[in-house]
Amino acid sequence: MHAQQKIQSLLDQLNTVIVGKKPQVQDSVACLLANGHLLIEDVPGVGKTTLAHALARTFGLQFSRVQFTADLMPSDLTGVSVYERSKEAFVFHPGPVFAQVLLADEINRASPKTQSALLEAMEEKQVSVEGETRSLPHPFFVIATQNPNDQLGTFSLPESQLDRFLMRISMGYPDRAAERELLAGSDRRALVGGLLPLLSQDELAELQRQVQAVHAADPLLDYVQDLIAATRSGRWFVQGLSPRAGIALLRAAKAQALISGRDYVAPDDVQAILPQTLAHRLVPVGEAGRGAVEQVRALAASVALP
Repeated sequence: MHAQQKIQSLLDQLNTVIVGKKPQVQDSVACLLANGHLLIEDVPGVGKTTLAHALARTFGLQFSRVQFTADLMPSDLTGVSVYERSKEAFVFHPGPVFAQVLLADEINRASPKTQSALLEAMEEKQVSVEGETRSLPHPFFVIATQNPNDQLGTFSLPESQLDRFLMRISMGYPDRAAERELLAGSDRRALVGGLLPLLSQDELAELQRQVQAVHAADPLLDYVQDLIAATRSGRWFVQGLSPRAGIALLRAAKAQALISGRDYVAPDDVQAILPQTLAHRLVPVGEAGRGAVEQVRALAASVALP
């Protein structure tokens, strides 16, 4: 089966459960194919958790979910060693982080200490428990959801942690037709339970290799560098993007190109994933009321296309 057909079957299956959210579903698939972590920010009840479940099932990955709360300890995430009398030894009981997809629900309700334990897992693909380093399964994706920061009892994520997410997307309210389908149709959770895994581990690894192999020509790389330089000009944002953010942008654009059935990156691919990949890494300057997403779009409009 051709890569694009395979990806299209993933998208089609996800869109049967997540109605009226095709752009968000495509961004999520691009994020996982680019081997990145995904942050979904929105108000409760718009389908963030359902999307995470549906992605894990469709990609054929082992899934665990942690509800982040203010009293969640790092060991609740990573696991603990318990003394077992029969073995006369401490035996390690792995925590929920030892899954291929970890849904970190309401990540910004946990304390910074617990957030930093997750940060190590995301960056190093391993955790340190009681002085011992343990590798996480492969692949390892974090899909985190967070409520907007103005909600009660939230700790905003530090910049270093936001930077570990390849993309941040927002679900938004459904349109009228999609909402009617939700009201009249069957329970979404039940539908997720019926989803079939469409990829094997090897097929997912092959698609991820194909993403890395997508060609980026010199003029396209110049364009990416121009965009990054523009974020550093001081006109749009308090601080510019790091080289790591530039690499992330290119990775996401390559995944977007593969989904569109191309083996090279076009400027359209970069523009399609620009706000989702960059806005959460940037703090806008001045112009009260204009958010980072709007600033990224304005910046993109000011940079000449190759």
